[in-house]
Amino acid sequence: MPSAKVSNLAPDVQPRRRRLVITARAAASFDPLGRSVAAARAFVRDTLQGWGFADIVDDAVVLTSELVTNAVVHAGTRAEVVCLRAEDGVRVEVADRYPERELPLQHPEERPYADPDRENGRGLMLCAALATRWGVEYTATHKHVWFRLDLPDRPVGTRSAGPVIPDRLLPLADSRVRVAVVQVDAADTVAAWNEDAEHIFGHPAGKAVGRPLAELAAWPQTPGTGTGIAEALRLSRWEGSYGIRGADGRVVPVYASHLRVRDAHGEPSIVCLLVHDDERALLQTPARVPGPDGGQLTEPRPADPFEVFIGSPAPDDLDGLLQRTVERARDLLDADAAFLLLATDDETELEVRATTGLPSTRQRFARVPVEAGTNRYGSARMPAVHDDLAAVPGAVPLLEATGMRSVVTVPLKVEGRLTGSLGVAAEVPGRYSNEEALRLQFAADRIALAVESARLGELERLRRGSLSFLVEASDLLAGTLDRDQTLALVAQMTVPTLATWCAVYTIADQSDPFLSYVLHEDEERIDGLKELLAQVNPPEPVREAGARPWSEAALAVGGETVVLPLLARNRVIGLLTLGKPSEEHFRQEILELAEDLSRRAALALDNARLYSERTAISRALQRSLLPPGSPSVPGMEVEVIYRAAGEGNEVGGDFYDVFPIRDGAYGFAIGDVCGTGPEAAAVTGLARHALRLLAREGLGAPAVLERLNAAILDEGARSRFLTLLYGELHPQPDGGALMKVVCAGHPLPLRLRPDGEVIPAAEPQPLLGVIEDLELYEQTLTLDPGDVLLCVTDGVTERREGTRMLGDDGLAEVLTTCTGLTAGAVASRVLRAVERFAAEPASDDMAILAFRVPHQREGD
Repeated sequence: MPSAKVSNLAPDVQPRRRRLVITARAAASFDPLGRSVAAARAFVRDTLQGWGFADIVDDAVVLTSELVTNAVVHAGTRAEVVCLRAEDGVRVEVADRYPERELPLQHPEERPYADPDRENGRGLMLCAALATRWGVEYTATHKHVWFRLDLPDRPVGTRSAGPVIPDRLLPLADSRVRVAVVQVDAADTVAAWNEDAEHIFGHPAGKAVGRPLAELAAWPQTPGTGTGIAEALRLSRWEGSYGIRGADGRVVPVYASHLRVRDAHGEPSIVCLLVHDDERALLQTPARVPGPDGGQLTEPRPADPFEVFIGSPAPDDLDGLLQRTVERARDLLDADAAFLLLATDDETELEVRATTGLPSTRQRFARVPVEAGTNRYGSARMPAVHDDLAAVPGAVPLLEATGMRSVVTVPLKVEGRLTGSLGVAAEVPGRYSNEEALRLQFAADRIALAVESARLGELERLRRGSLSFLVEASDLLAGTLDRDQTLALVAQMTVPTLATWCAVYTIADQSDPFLSYVLHEDEERIDGLKELLAQVNPPEPVREAGARPWSEAALAVGGETVVLPLLARNRVIGLLTLGKPSEEHFRQEILELAEDLSRRAALALDNARLYSERTAISRALQRSLLPPGSPSVPGMEVEVIYRAAGEGNEVGGDFYDVFPIRDGAYGFAIGDVCGTGPEAAAVTGLARHALRLLAREGLGAPAVLERLNAAILDEGARSRFLTLLYGELHPQPDGGALMKVVCAGHPLPLRLRPDGEVIPAAEPQPLLGVIEDLELYEQTLTLDPGDVLLCVTDGVTERREGTRMLGDDGLAEVLTTCTGLTAGAVASRVLRAVERFAAEPASDDMAILAFRVPHQREGD
């Protein structure tokens, strides 16, 4: 059969002529099970991160998740995933064994796969949206869906010198430049720590060496926006920003350059060069500038106003670009401080994204309104110069209590839309005039488009990372119905990805919120955090969705604290509290992601609650069907073993009972209702309670069973036939026991004599619940000292292993080995024999009732 192929390009991608050169390959197969989807995601994520393709990991994981879901869930076949690495991207192939399905694109103009309401085809929609190229290939035995993701374009070529720029635009550095040199061994622990590292971070070398670098590093944890520290240490080279926790507990922002090396013995290690983040120009790698023929440019090109202001090369990440911008703005106007804020999508608020010269509490994601005043000078949409902030309190909220007196602010606009605000400030009044405002506005106009482009790129990476995060969170939450485990999962997914610490409050039956779980990224601070939160009144449960500040906890714990309601089925069932230290603030995107997570967590917690309640009710009802206590008959040994089939069932169709009828007389019963589970248990309850009631009315065994038969038939369509062994037991003064029994369709009781002989102790009679007019009779036998009477249900005798069955003969053979054993030992040996007869767990209910007349001791 010839193969069929469908291939597509993303709308903005032109076809490439060059042949794909494969440099590495990884493959794995996954069984048609639900958990295989998560395993496939982990395989692709680990593979691509190992190849250093962190930029496209999230897209690849999302696409693989959808395609493997189609294979193992919808097609019900094994999925084969292959990752192929090329120099400029990666190709991922997902194959299943269900080639009969129709081609997903019969008529391109109709796009039948593009309906989001259809169960199938969603993976292809994502391929069309995210992949550079994708396609479908059919063979006689397989269907292959593949997609290709290209790495983001980066400048390549030879290095070139930067342009000549005025001294006042050169990067700033301390008069005594310090570069921390940290060497990390193959186990990711610090092996060397130089003098500059001691000075910058405050940790003596003796205390830093031997500690894992992850304990010292404050690594960015925003989903989808970077590589983790463990992955970064595995790369041959890495460069970027993070933080190091100093000896005083504060995080020191650094710019780092990592190089993986090996010694003469072949042992790898990582050399890390670190400087203060505002001195990143010392380490930042210049961009490579190619010439037309791939060589180095030989002729100077006109100076770009943007590069003149920012410096060359420009940072390739948003945070680096914003930090460089505020540093250049501060230097441009010889200011004491500078700040840059980005506008929210609705242009009502500005979010602090970069500052220099301001207290740390004013850094990172604090928000101020766009319209801070009633006149044009109070709006971020217009340039403004304030000669003395002391004369206009509140004019620039960001600068309150900072000591700044004069300030100039200008808007960043793209196509007439406000995208941000850039400002510089000085500690003396009257520093700035309209001339400085014009110079700053000129600079802002040069960088506005680059900042907006970098911001949109960051939002896109965050969105894709958030999607991957929520997919994995949903999988984890759906995998458990245990309340405590769900609480732990919610906290572990939140910390440290979304917050530094979190607390989960639960609300039961309109009660006050109860602190149920607390987690901090520093485990040593969990107990202290619990104590602080216990001293604060719980947050008020509010139905409005979204995060809101919790000032009481912020005062007690410090930093920024927000609360999100856990809403499920129109009820507030709990509260999710998130916190960050005082020098950090929550980004709006993180709060939106936390809101999405809170909705999933609330539903998972409510499902766990409902499951726990139903389980408790079911167990309470089931326990009411069992005898109230262990059976006891004076002068006799009695032992019962009961096993109900089915997960979570305590009672099934098999039942037993031993109860007093009157002085010196005891009733006993062991029966089996047709079927298992709750329906059979309902008839079980009817039979057990009716037996006790009828027996205590003074009726004989045949009359008791005849009336029980009538009661079962009265149930109509709900009735089920029943096999039953019922009898009366009369202990005798000489140590024996007189028994009167009726065996209504039940496996016959077996009598074991002291000499090892095993014989049936009754004759079979018709079962109950089938015919109306029964004629039953009772049989009498006497148990002598040392005799054992064994009664079982068919779950014992019908135990199977393939075509073999234990049967009555097998049970009798087991019983012959029980001579001289107590009733408890006999029942245990029979159970052990049944369990060992087959490897699979029992599929039927099982009851074992053993009586034994003990030998009388001398003097009794």
